[in-house]
Parts: sequence; C-alpha cells; structure tokens
Amino acid sequence: MKKKYNIVILIIFLSITIEFSLRFFLGFCDAPLYISDESYEYIAAPNQNGKRFGNTYSFNSFSQRSKEVNPNKTKILGLGDSVIYGGVQSDQDSIATSIVNKKLPNLQMLNISSGSWGPDNCSAYLKKYGTFNAKAMLLVVSSHDAFDVMDFQPVVGNHISYPKQQYQLAWWELLDRYVNPRITKVFSKKTKLDPDEKANQGIEKNGINFNPGFDELKLISRNFDLPLIIYLHPEKSELQKKKYNAQGGLILNWATKNEIKILKGLDYNFTNIDYRDVIHLSNSGQKKLAEIMINELKTTIKYTSN
Repeated sequence: MKKKYNIVILIIFLSITIEFSLRFFLGFCDAPLYISDESYEYIAAPNQNGKRFGNTYSFNSFSQRSKEVNPNKTKILGLGDSVIYGGVQSDQDSIATSIVNKKLPNLQMLNISSGSWGPDNCSAYLKKYGTFNAKAMLLVVSSHDAFDVMDFQPVVGNHISYPKQQYQLAWWELLDRYVNPRITKVFSKKTKLDPDEKANQGIEKNGINFNPGFDELKLISRNFDLPLIIYLHPEKSELQKKKYNAQGGLILNWATKNEIKILKGLDYNFTNIDYRDVIHLSNSGQKKLAEIMINELKTTIKYTSN
C-alpha cells in the first residue's frame, strides 16, 4: 500500500510539475486567439497580449499586431500574411513592422495581417475599417497569393492553428494540439493541413481566378491617393533558383501592367539563414525586410526625423 501511495504521489507531483513548466516556460494556455469575420474570414482577437514559446505578442483594438493607432504619427499600412504577421515564432519586437517603428519614431507602420491571408483579405479589412489616415500601403505577398482567394472555410475553432479559446490544462494542449496531430500524420494520408503548411511544401494554390484583392487594393490606393507598394517575397525554393515561379510571374506582370511599384525580394541579399522554414522569415530575415521597408518608405513619403 505504501508503494502504491508513493506512486500516486509521484504521478501527482510530475503532473503538477509538467503543467507548471509548460505554462511558465513555454506559454501553454496562452496562445493568440482568433475570431471569425464575415468580411475577411478571420483575424486575431482584438486587445490581447501574451507570451508564447518565449516570444511576446500583442494586438490592438483593431486586431493589428501593433500598438494602438497613434493619431500624432504618420501611418503606413503594412498588409500581408504570415510572413509579415510573424506568428508566435517571432517576438513582437522582432517583426519587421516593429523594427520600422523603432527606427522611424515619427512613423507608425500598422501590421494588418494574419496567417494565410491574401490581398483580398487585406482589401476587405480596409473596406471595413478604412485606411486610418495612412500615407502609403505596403503589401507583402508571395507567389502563391496570385490564386489564394478567400473561401470562408470555418477554420476558427476548427483548426488547431486558429483557436477561439484557451485550453484549460497545458498538458492537454500539448497532447491535443501537438502530439496527436503528428501521430495522426504518420498513420493517415488524409491530413488536414493549415493553408500556410501547404504553402511551406511548395504547393501552388490553383484557384480559378487571379486574386481580386490586387485590383481592390489598387482602387483603394487611387481613391485615397495612397501610394501602393508591393513586396514580392520569395519562397526558399525560388531563392535557390533565383527566379519566381509562374504564379509569381503573374503578380509581376500585373504590377507592371497597372503601374504599381513592386519590390522583388530576389534582388536583395537574403540567404537560407534568413528563413526559419521554406517561406517564413527568421529574426535576421525580419531585420532585412525591415531595412527594405525603411529605405522605400523614406523615399515614398519623404520621411524626416523632425
């Protein structure tokens, strides 16, 4: 009986230790939460901040990964998907938009983005909330965004990458969100991948029509007299080939035809160490992206430090 009692005590002790460690050191039960939206599918819930895997995250009242909109600063709309969003793998201070704001203190670059967003998500957001009296728009896209059109699949609360509420127990989150999907992936060919995970595998998105968000953002740009700048981010495979794929070529052709300025990531000195996977940027990559943004914005809006 004493031996069984000791085993029970040990199990309880280990369970409490694991629960505490997962919460305190890794930020379990503190993931960014998401909400659905009838205009642009989904976005991070507003007014939340936390720490996950050692990295801080924060969202303002407009669900932007930014501080509250400052009426006294020149605003720039930073638009895009998980590349500019950063995810919990990037600390709030390490994402490109935060670096821009630190180095250009009289300017506020708003981070309006979410994982697997396309240009149409971004344009729908601006149609709903307006342009925040911004002076320019900078859209970060990748080749697959050419056909990454909104389909309004109910991902919030249904996919592990878009939770709508916190887990009550850290060890259950570990098992349900990380362990079980990997076990399932091994034994099942039908794995429900996150859209960004599909992109990570180099899979082109085969939509029927070219993403309408490009034209919608161009129209917003013209109507509000906002310069629109596009940064075409290369996937690692494109970086190695030093050439964009066919879908990237379509985006380049659209920009040329519509006289929209487009910055090509392949023209800059990105290397493999600037990527944390086949598409998302590491901290060094975010720094380089920030420098590209800074140099372009200084020219576009004639920024001064005074």
